[in-house]
Amino acid sequence: MEYLVFAGALLLFLIIMLIKGVIDARNEKKRFIKSLYDDFGKLRKKEYPPGKMDTVTGYFKRHLPDYYLDDITWNDLDMDDIFKKLNHPYSSAGEEYLYYLLRTPSLDEDELQKREKYIRYFSENNDERVNLLYAISKIGFSGKYSIHDYIDNLDILGERKNYLHYLTWLLLAIGIGVCFANPGIGAVVIASVIIYNFTSYFREKKEIDPYITSFSYIMRILGAADAVEKLPHDVWNDEWKVINTAKKQLGRFRRGSYILMSSGRMSGSGSPLDMIFDYLRMMLHIDLIKFNNMLAEVRKHTKEFDEIVSAIGFLDAIIAVSAFRAGREDACVPDVADKLSVTDAVHPLIEGAVPNGIDASKGVLLTGSNASGKSTFLKTVAINAILSQTIHTATAKSYAAPLYRIATSMALKDNLFENESYYIVEIKSIKRILDMAKEGIPVLCFVDEVLRGTNTVERISASTQILKDLAKHDVTCFAATHDIELADLLAKYYDNYHFEEEIVDGDVKFSYMIKDGKATTRNDIKLLEVMGYDASLVKSAEEMSKAFLENGTWDKVSYE
Repeated sequence: MEYLVFAGALLLFLIIMLIKGVIDARNEKKRFIKSLYDDFGKLRKKEYPPGKMDTVTGYFKRHLPDYYLDDITWNDLDMDDIFKKLNHPYSSAGEEYLYYLLRTPSLDEDELQKREKYIRYFSENNDERVNLLYAISKIGFSGKYSIHDYIDNLDILGERKNYLHYLTWLLLAIGIGVCFANPGIGAVVIASVIIYNFTSYFREKKEIDPYITSFSYIMRILGAADAVEKLPHDVWNDEWKVINTAKKQLGRFRRGSYILMSSGRMSGSGSPLDMIFDYLRMMLHIDLIKFNNMLAEVRKHTKEFDEIVSAIGFLDAIIAVSAFRAGREDACVPDVADKLSVTDAVHPLIEGAVPNGIDASKGVLLTGSNASGKSTFLKTVAINAILSQTIHTATAKSYAAPLYRIATSMALKDNLFENESYYIVEIKSIKRILDMAKEGIPVLCFVDEVLRGTNTVERISASTQILKDLAKHDVTCFAATHDIELADLLAKYYDNYHFEEEIVDGDVKFSYMIKDGKATTRNDIKLLEVMGYDASLVKSAEEMSKAFLENGTWDKVSYE
């Protein structure tokens, strides 16, 4: 009787724990879904441990188009930080596709209009957005590997065949048959096969176990595809068709996968049923056979798997874009136009940035002193051009421009590994823009301090000819320089704008507002005094500068 009471109490406890688990799971689902509603437009802060950015580049590196932002442009504009600002997808597929979007400005107006349609749809239809995000979230995040690394890692195994496994099945069948005629010989055959299978099983299991993680992640993606496929999809029907068609091709991969993917497989759980299945696996190698079959299916249908990842990743990334747009009052929808025109544009990473605008009917030459805002303005326009052609969103009151190829030459450094000076790095960087301009597609480029790595005379001479050549190739070039002489030399090809500062009560005041015309003041030496340099040093420097401007040569300038 005591045993029955104990058994009943134990059963009741298990039932209570089961019910609690179900309730907890439902409550967690409710909390998560509520957060999907509540957090839309709130830009969550994410951690980026070492190596994290390497994983989000996986999709991009495997889908390089003919044109994409090169590393120089990406790094000049701190686009990793722009990505982090936007990075609010709910899966690794979305993260990787968002990075891919930002690296590949579109030159197709129809594609950009499609993205806009999706962004608006997910912004305006909360239930549809949340249901899709909940389905996509089943993929989760891939940790320290890209999604595609899971597939690539399987290639390390090489070709794996099941012939030997099936041969042992045949020998077992023969042994069983022989038992009816000669039990002794039959038993020896059966025992030999079982001993061989048991000993070889653990060797092969050790080889494949690290790769089962890849299969688990693929199964998660297919599970998310199942959930996505069941949702209303009138707007994103193209992606639904891709998912539906590709998923059918991976049916054989999933069929019977529990043989390999069961959580009880060789777990040592002590469950009698699990133990029976473990002995069957060791004796018949059924999980090893299934692994090889699944491996063959993955390799056969890599294209279909990639199509599913692309479609789901695109949807997840676009929803992240709609959240980014909803979270910024300064976001606008860009237009395609014959010339670049931007109003009240701000740098998306700078809090409280001063808005600036410009109409660029031709190239733009910026002059002004250090720290006055020239470089920030260049980056603001460049980043907004990229965002407009990728996520179809600009951080401005308005943005209109042609669809460009975009390149920069701004934050260059000496290349010590290639034994190249700053000047060599600089002229190579600008040469790639000149080469891009010859391909017949509109180019928008940004050059900060043209040829700063050489002497004044040759810098001005070479800069004049380079900037003129860019203009002759119909390149819209924004260039910043300290060489005010360029403003006059290039007046035919470039509109002049400048930034300036004021020195008030011994302090420097910057308005960070762009102004028409070339800079008319030279305050760089005056800034030395503001920063606490000796007054006699500042005075001598001013006298030297004044004498040079009057005489046009250093020969008559005293520096004693």
